[in-house]
Amino acid sequence: MSREIAIMATRWVYRFGDGQSEGSAEMRNLLGGKGANLAEMCNLGMPVPPGFTLTTEVCTAYVAGGRVFPEGLDQQISGAVTYIGEQAGAKFGDVDAPLLVSVRSGARVSMPGMMDTVLNLGLNDETVEGLATASGDRRFAYDSYRRFIQMYSDVVLGAEHHEFEDILENFKDEHGHGLDTDLDADEWIEVISRYKTCVEEATGAPFPQDVHVQLIGAIAAVFDSWQSARAITYRRLNDIPEDWGTAVNVQAMVFGNMGDGSATGVAFTRNPSTGQKELYGEFLVNAQGEDVVAGIRTPQNITEKARIEAGSDAPSLEQLMPETFGQLTTIFDKLEAHYRDMQDLEFTIQDGKLWMLQTRSGKRTAKAALKIAVDMAEEGLISRAEAVSRIDPNSLDQLLHPTLDPGAEREILTSGLPASPGAASGEIVFDSDEAEKLKAAGHRVILVRVETSPEDIHGMHAAEGILTTRGGMTSHAAVVARGMGKPCVSGAGSIFVDYANQQLTSAGRTLQKGDTITVDGSTGQVINGLVPTVKPELSGDFGTIMAWADEIRKLGIRANADTPADARTAREFGAEGIGLCRTEHMFFDAERIAAVREMILANTEADRRTALDKLLPMQRADFAELFEIMSGLPVTVRLLDPPLHEFLPGSPEEADEVAGMIGAEPEDMRARVAELQEFNPMLGHRGCRIAISYPEIAEMQARAIFEAVVEAAGKTGEPPIPEIMIPLIATRAEFDVIHERIVAVGEQVQSETGQKINYLVGTMIELPRACLCAGEIAEAAEFFSFGTNDLTQTVFGISRDDSARFMGEYTAKGILPIDPFISIDIDGVGELVKIGTERGRKARPDIKLGICGEHGGDPASVAFCHEIGLTYVSCSPFRVPIARLAAAQAAAAVKKPR
Repeated sequence: MSREIAIMATRWVYRFGDGQSEGSAEMRNLLGGKGANLAEMCNLGMPVPPGFTLTTEVCTAYVAGGRVFPEGLDQQISGAVTYIGEQAGAKFGDVDAPLLVSVRSGARVSMPGMMDTVLNLGLNDETVEGLATASGDRRFAYDSYRRFIQMYSDVVLGAEHHEFEDILENFKDEHGHGLDTDLDADEWIEVISRYKTCVEEATGAPFPQDVHVQLIGAIAAVFDSWQSARAITYRRLNDIPEDWGTAVNVQAMVFGNMGDGSATGVAFTRNPSTGQKELYGEFLVNAQGEDVVAGIRTPQNITEKARIEAGSDAPSLEQLMPETFGQLTTIFDKLEAHYRDMQDLEFTIQDGKLWMLQTRSGKRTAKAALKIAVDMAEEGLISRAEAVSRIDPNSLDQLLHPTLDPGAEREILTSGLPASPGAASGEIVFDSDEAEKLKAAGHRVILVRVETSPEDIHGMHAAEGILTTRGGMTSHAAVVARGMGKPCVSGAGSIFVDYANQQLTSAGRTLQKGDTITVDGSTGQVINGLVPTVKPELSGDFGTIMAWADEIRKLGIRANADTPADARTAREFGAEGIGLCRTEHMFFDAERIAAVREMILANTEADRRTALDKLLPMQRADFAELFEIMSGLPVTVRLLDPPLHEFLPGSPEEADEVAGMIGAEPEDMRARVAELQEFNPMLGHRGCRIAISYPEIAEMQARAIFEAVVEAAGKTGEPPIPEIMIPLIATRAEFDVIHERIVAVGEQVQSETGQKINYLVGTMIELPRACLCAGEIAEAAEFFSFGTNDLTQTVFGISRDDSARFMGEYTAKGILPIDPFISIDIDGVGELVKIGTERGRKARPDIKLGICGEHGGDPASVAFCHEIGLTYVSCSPFRVPIARLAAAQAAAAVKKPR
């Protein structure tokens, strides 16, 4: 086939087959991932059924044109269908040698199960006889026809899938059959007749017999599925832009259901759960591809080793078809070496001949991703920088959370397949919509299904874990759960799920909706009740990747930590200091709140200082312990930030109770509460404004910090260098007033102790004016920490606490690409941070610059911070490894494979 591209107004179709193609792996954006990889496999000389790809531009034009195909597409499709027939030795719609095709989606990034597929297209009442004659197997032909009617009616015509399942199950019951494979050709003909009646009743029209109408309908349906609820949800969860669209691949059918010499399967070149370098996958004899992932039949292991480990009596592919197995392993090795990544492959064996239907970079758990990246780097397939860039930083969450306590007692209900590692406990729920509602109400749930489908995507996202009674390790539930980092047990066949009565039964034990169970996706165990968890151990491949990341990154990584427990966790995860210690969190301790309230109620400075004297040793002890844990690493301590009314009781009744506890008059307490109330506290008397009004508070905190430095230095021998941060500065004058007080206290403590104390005084830049006036402020401030939480609030004029009510609408309608409180708004907030950075550094070239909002743990925001040259980012302790990895990826800037 010529690779020359024909001259036409717009090219919508690219062909492949016979060892050649008009596309390549580099054309992913145009051909989608599936189409580009099919083209590439053809170019590599692999056995790929002939076909063609409709580009993502067709999808864009179709959607923009109101679900109308662009001009000229029909002719290009017609020519491409003729080409497939020539390659396959068949003809579309021909009675004697009918060409059958599959119609599948293929976005530029993998979206497993999120869009629609139609198989066996081209069958009708006449061509089915041609297929029977050509194959020599009437049963196979009519089985293929009934599959096509069922799939096409569901995907294209909108008939309910379960209606066909009910027809088939009722028919089998009537005739005493247990399996689909028990039906003969004449029985399939009867089932098909019932299917057609169902279609006409559901749609008001007979099932379409024109194969060209079938093809156009299927292509339109696959493009429409780009806008399906499940696809929209998946794109939202995985930050996939809507305007990318999907390609559609039309390909000659090959049949794994032509008898015992045929099979179909799914395989990974390495274990997607553990990362071990071993062939991993499942197959079914005499089946089509959807049977493997649908969980209708229990699949068999591909390798003999896996069969033995699973304790299965069903023969492996290696045992059944050794020659074909050898061909597969050769192809798998070649594809992994070519793509330099673990591959997820689909294949079909038709009468002993192997056909490759797909290859793509395989979805994997975080644990597997780490091992695969490290192993491939050590094998010389990729560089260390590429290995670091292969790991999705957010996926590390899978490794940073508790697993089941191995010493805890377990009442095991049953065991299934360990489909996705990790463990979770929650209330049983059988419906995805209800799972989502309960999650929103604060419940932790386990989604229990016979089998999941793409329509369950929202319920799976809401659930802590997933349990299915059908399906294998490559079922929909397994693949999606691994991608989400959710624990999943699949194929727990001894469990009977009763949707009608909202209960499950296993080994004589019945549990109701709302009962608590635990699923262990690492062992496959399903456990009654809640099981305690333990903290994960981070070592091995995780440690290797983190070490490589630390060699590459330029940004420092600190943690937001207010307590000793936070600080210890931060150190364990590799934090290089504390970027934000919020001192007000220390004031809410039950032993301290009384002194805080006493200070707030005081009418004179002297009375306030008396109350503050009670708080001083408590604050000093807090800081000293943090300094000791961080052992010489920088610790940024923010002076009191929230408005004072937050420390006072809310209702009059609470005010009276608190007044009695601290020996105050109830009337005075109520009056003070009323006096401190504000219409908009976020923009009210808080931050540096408190220190301006009540400098004695800042003085007490400064003294506690300085005295803690001396105490910690005496214990560790490593004097810490505290960074004292003044919050909510808008003007240089505000900073100067408070800075002067801090310096004076520092001199007093040094004089009293005879110890030299090194420290920095800086500010939190969280107001637009501070960003614009950063040059002037930096003349006095020794460091800036951009408080992007409040900066986002003040830039947008949006309260973070209230934004959830409408932010979903903003992102869904494309007004904002992402919630700006999750990932930094580069054009607005980011531009102000950039201005503040440039102006601050111009005034003070050695100034330390960081951010300490929640954005410090967001990979996209970390990349932005690297780009503008910040010194460090600070995030919650459990996000520290994510920030370390994201910073390294920003520095390496190596493109990750999809």
